[in-house]
Amino acid sequence: MRGVLLAGCFASLGVAAARAEDLVMSLGAEQIAIRSNFTGAALSVVGVVERDGGTTQRAGGYDAVVTVRGPRGAVNIWEKRRLGPLWLNLEQRKYIAIPAFISVLSNRPVDAIVQEGLRERHRIGVDALLPEQSQGRGADAPEFRAALERLRRREGLFVSNDAAVRFITPSVLQARVEIPGRAPLGDYNVDIALFADGALLARREQTFRVTKAGIEQVFTLAARESGLAYGLMTVSLSLLMGWLASAIFRRD
Repeated sequence: MRGVLLAGCFASLGVAAARAEDLVMSLGAEQIAIRSNFTGAALSVVGVVERDGGTTQRAGGYDAVVTVRGPRGAVNIWEKRRLGPLWLNLEQRKYIAIPAFISVLSNRPVDAIVQEGLRERHRIGVDALLPEQSQGRGADAPEFRAALERLRRREGLFVSNDAAVRFITPSVLQARVEIPGRAPLGDYNVDIALFADGALLARREQTFRVTKAGIEQVFTLAARESGLAYGLMTVSLSLLMGWLASAIFRRD
């Protein structure tokens, strides 16, 4: 009897595994080059839902959330208050490991795709990607987090768009990620979360890099790898330009 029960359990697990969806994703580019005339770029993201032979198309269809996160860093948020006739920065909160860029794209509103309690668990949405400040003197405060999000949205670095993901077919999705001109350099993470009826079915991620190119990259590498030589060259070039300017505009 026990053997029959175990066999039944393994059979059930086999059926569950056979009905599981998987997700394959592809990025339009692995690197975005920034030159002197860079004003922004667009990155195409494609996802394909793969189903086992015994898996049928879900009646309610799929939902997808594409999340792009930029390099992490520390951010100081100051609160300006009036002290007599002056406005001064009197209080601050420091947030550590904050993504410099966040873009959350979906095929419909995120709160309609996944419940609020699960959004934090699955790290879906801008709020879920902002780690809370540790307890203590600089403990987190809602108004500072709201100010951080508001400022980054104003700069175009925090973006939410619930109509940016479209399903070309019931199992093929596409999204267009807009990278602003002020996007910071570094590695970016692209994550696709596939949902159905509020349940997370599959998740895949890839990375791309935003980097300088052309003469800008040459100067950046020179400053990083040969700091002394770069400094001497810069000083020499400044002296040369000053001498040329004085020679050209000199009045005899």
